[in-house]
Amino acid sequence: MKLRADLKLRNIAGEYIIVDPGQDMVDLSKVFTLNESAVLVWEELLDKDFTVDTVVAILLTTFEVEPELAREDAEKLLADFKSGGLIVE
Repeated sequence: MKLRADLKLRNIAGEYIIVDPGQDMVDLSKVFTLNESAVLVWEELLDKDFTVDTVVAILLTTFEVEPELAREDAEKLLADFKSGGLIVE
């Protein structure tokens, strides 16, 4: 899977949001905010094919976290990305 290449991560007033530049008018129901951990993962995954294991590895090398928690967090994050239409398979 890959992140959609047309999406842009922006920092606006200290908040990280994902912007879909294809929208004719901004639809605030389709704006996604990311915390700093999710931003780090997003930036690591840009332009790469990845799996849940890729995200787990990023979390384990960046944060002091148990492998089980890293897997749970990775699965939740990718599920959120998928449900938001941010990933292509």
